[in-house]
Amino acid sequence: MKSIMLFGKKDIRFINTEIPSINDREVLIKVKAASLCGSDVRMYNNGYNNVNESNPLIMGHEVAGIIEDVGIKVSGYKKGMRVAVAPNMGCGTCKQCTSGHTHLCYDYQAFGINIPGAFAEYLVIPEKAVQQGNISILDDNISYEEAALIEPLSCVFNGQEIINIQLGDVVLIVGSGPIGIMHAMLANISGAAKVIMTDLQEARLDTAKEILPWLIKAPTTNLLEIINKESDGLGIDVAIIAAPSPKAQEESFNYMAMNGRVCFFGGIPKGKEIVPLNTNVIHYKQLQIVGSTRASINQYRTCLKLVENGRIPLNKLISQKYAIEDFTVALDAAANAQGLKHIIMFD
Repeated sequence: MKSIMLFGKKDIRFINTEIPSINDREVLIKVKAASLCGSDVRMYNNGYNNVNESNPLIMGHEVAGIIEDVGIKVSGYKKGMRVAVAPNMGCGTCKQCTSGHTHLCYDYQAFGINIPGAFAEYLVIPEKAVQQGNISILDDNISYEEAALIEPLSCVFNGQEIINIQLGDVVLIVGSGPIGIMHAMLANISGAAKVIMTDLQEARLDTAKEILPWLIKAPTTNLLEIINKESDGLGIDVAIIAAPSPKAQEESFNYMAMNGRVCFFGGIPKGKEIVPLNTNVIHYKQLQIVGSTRASINQYRTCLKLVENGRIPLNKLISQKYAIEDFTVALDAAANAQGLKHIIMFD
């Protein structure tokens, strides 16, 4: 089968391998669509733990496809089903797993992160993932490429469940990439009165505005002025930092209303993680500062319902589709923030 393997820092190769076999408790997926993520770009640019010449990794964790084969001891799934697959799985027995947060397991595994992933023609779903419900059956009205984007949407949903957007909130989103736009979409259907978006790149803000006409654009040059106008001088109820920017995290406190909530959604590059924060602002404005990472199976399936029912138009985020032979072209486009989501498609 055709696949993309990471061998180390800035070392990816197009490899032909045997189609993997499955045991009695596994499922084999024929991949139809796999989306590139910022994590894939970082893994390529920086390398990844334990990935090297003797231990390469098939990348990719945003995936949808069709069931090709089912182990004889697996129930509930059959060949020919259209499915999407959540990437994270836990040990099943720790406190996080038994509370339903398998994505927060200290010994978690994930496709394309530490086990073979989706940038290949076939993907083996191990017993653990089958049992935990990682495979979701798709309605006929959702495309494979949209379904591949359920994974990043579910991560956004996780952050917003923690931040708890209320009816009438004024929400600020820092970052107008695909994640920022997903945050805006979810904030809107959660009842936010206004959604303001800012970014250093005004062209990306323009793209977001084209997709979401109700969005309030706020270039960084007059961000505070716009916030004061749109919030009647009270400040932002919810700020979501969906950009890998220490400065954006630090400055977010300047915009907050009393009892405001701040979500540090985007990770910070290694070596820049220590951010100075004015804790007096947290204290006197009674702010809540939260982080979020990954998503649970329940959140993944909730997001799938939202997309299948037309509440979240993920198709608007798809910039271009590629054959796997053109993976490096897609990777370069993603790395240089050209467009939004880039999808590898398979026959």
